[in-house]
Amino acid sequence: MFQTVLSPLYTAVSWIIVQFHAAYSQVFAPNSGWAWGLSIVSLVVLIRICLIPLFVKQIKATRNMQVLQPKMKAIQERYKNDRQRQSEEMMKLYKETGTNPLSSCLPILVQSPFFMALFGVLHSIADGKPVGVIHNNLLNSARDAHIFGAPLSAKFLDSATKITGLHASVTDVRIVTILMIIMMSASQFYTQRQLMTKNVDMTVKTPFMQQQKMLMYVFPIMFAVFGINFPVGVLVYWLTTNVWTMGQQLVVIRRNPTPGSVAFQQREARLKAKGVLTAEPVKTAAARTTEDGQPVRRQQPKRQTKSQRQQSGAVQPQGKDGQPETSPVAGTPDNDADPAAGTGGSGAAPAAGSASDDSGKDAKDAKDAKTTGGSGGSAGNRPARQQPKAGPQRKGQPRSKHPSKK
Repeated sequence: MFQTVLSPLYTAVSWIIVQFHAAYSQVFAPNSGWAWGLSIVSLVVLIRICLIPLFVKQIKATRNMQVLQPKMKAIQERYKNDRQRQSEEMMKLYKETGTNPLSSCLPILVQSPFFMALFGVLHSIADGKPVGVIHNNLLNSARDAHIFGAPLSAKFLDSATKITGLHASVTDVRIVTILMIIMMSASQFYTQRQLMTKNVDMTVKTPFMQQQKMLMYVFPIMFAVFGINFPVGVLVYWLTTNVWTMGQQLVVIRRNPTPGSVAFQQREARLKAKGVLTAEPVKTAAARTTEDGQPVRRQQPKRQTKSQRQQSGAVQPQGKDGQPETSPVAGTPDNDADPAAGTGGSGAAPAAGSASDDSGKDAKDAKDAKTTGGSGGSAGNRPARQQPKAGPQRKGQPRSKHPSKK
């Protein structure tokens, strides 16, 4: 049943390989391993070119997931006892930010059926069974094709009898498969290491970074374990895919790095050296710091008491002749007015709560002077007191003395 489902893919993959083989047969021998090996490599290149739009979506989705990791972790902590509410909040977060978690897996999901179809085609060729459009002469030609002495359909775990039947030696097959597995693992490790060291924002610590670091060591081990069970032709396909991914990742790191990463800083340095980038990049509020490394803080105005506000308001700006300028502020006495006004002459009274002409006295001195004046001191030492309003005053009966003073 599994082969029945993949039968259309068998036909498609075999047809593409045959078309490339016909083109390379004009340069190499039709039965050579170069003609069939380059046909498999060309199949990989064709598939990866078609997957470039999905790869772009994968990059965007991966970066969005990196940014959302702190929020996702907060949701998981907040609703750790309510799985349904947690899923609803996650879906709401994805919808608000326009993020699709499956977008980062699309290239792998799309490429997997072709990988399995190629595995089935090469397995049928090794067994001498027609598959897709490969039959008769093409089947014998592909079965006898060798790359560095190893048949395309041979495996590392094949018996000596089967390998001998393919006109090859066991030693050649073992050496070629081991070297290809090592190159596959090394290319995958290098790609993941470049991603972790150069294209990740190190200022944001998320579980996603730990997952990537773990995959950097898991994938090479997986290639080593599964590689011994795959035919040489599949190893050619896999190695070509890893090399393509490595080159593609290097281009992305150089031209479109993740903001805040080491590669992003290196790209800005290159642009500044060329004169393309002249202005400093805009820093976020969290990244703005002072010269001593401390975050910039807004200076709030200090709170003042009423006496401090009155004292600061009493300082008048100097005029052209060196005399303080008068200000028509309510409650402030005129500097030219007579301190004894209200008892004669002009009939104008100073405002309530006014002090002496010397506005430079602080609030404590004013309070002490007021206390001294109210304790029965001499009239000459008492500060100016509030005068009654100008105009006729009502004269009442004199107040009787206290009985003890009669």
